[in-house]
Amino acid sequence: MSIFDRAAPGARPAVAGGIALAATLPALVMTFGSSPVAAHGIVGDRFFPATITTDDPAVADELSLPTVDTFQTADDPPARQVDISGEYSKRLTSRLGISIDGAWTEVDAPGAPRASGFQNLGTTLKYQGIANAPHELMVTVGLGVDWGRTGDERVGASPTTALTPTLYFGKGAGDLPESLGWAKPFAVTGVIGYSVPLSADEPRTLNTGFAFEYSMRYLSSHVRDLGLPRVVNQLTPLVEVSLSTPTANGAGPTTGTVNPGVIWSGQHMQIGAEAIIPINAASGHNVGVVVQVHWFLDDLFPRSIGRPIW
Repeated sequence: MSIFDRAAPGARPAVAGGIALAATLPALVMTFGSSPVAAHGIVGDRFFPATITTDDPAVADELSLPTVDTFQTADDPPARQVDISGEYSKRLTSRLGISIDGAWTEVDAPGAPRASGFQNLGTTLKYQGIANAPHELMVTVGLGVDWGRTGDERVGASPTTALTPTLYFGKGAGDLPESLGWAKPFAVTGVIGYSVPLSADEPRTLNTGFAFEYSMRYLSSHVRDLGLPRVVNQLTPLVEVSLSTPTANGAGPTTGTVNPGVIWSGQHMQIGAEAIIPINAASGHNVGVVVQVHWFLDDLFPRSIGRPIW
């Protein structure tokens, strides 16, 4: 789940999904699913790293700890917000997984006492139905729950539980013709959905998130080895975009951020850092930053906690 899957003063809302989406997508995924699922975002020759701001389509045994971000909220005058969060993801089967996430927030607003506390507990159930190796394609559906009243309202935790059915996808460009070999390392992942609080008075939002990636690992292994240092070949420069538009029980502009950054991926872990650039005044003030350490438990502990339960 994204670091922005929580309501905090001026924070960008994260990607979520809708009830109608949840009712129709599982049938589509079961119909068009193909090859077996591999661990942490690997389909065919393509490795999708675990993105920071938007969730990736993989079902895996992983741990994001810690994720730290800091930015200025959209309040007037703006407050400085710092979040320290973590997420644990566990495969129940090779295609079905569950994750639990939480965060601690500190808000320092001008002229007001500093507030700190935990955000609501979040859980997400994900089912990966399509893993097409020749086309480097992943499609996953999920249901996220933000559990109301499990966090501190002083730092923006909502008192209302919200359901977030979600569609995730990832597509690599490795099936392009050889004449476009330079473009094969490109990939895109995304999340599209609709956020539905369990209160008729709470606003609903259409949310979208995308990550545009260029894999140096793919370039050196499957296109052309340029003789670059190994550490460079383990990098994935990327730009993430997260947007949210109110659609019911509330009015307001689209808010969101553009997050350019880079991820280094090793065998057992990855480290990523991104800038947080608000798209308008309603999304925040000035440029923030987020950094994350992400652990591949299926590689660290392949015979124990890194295996599916069933």
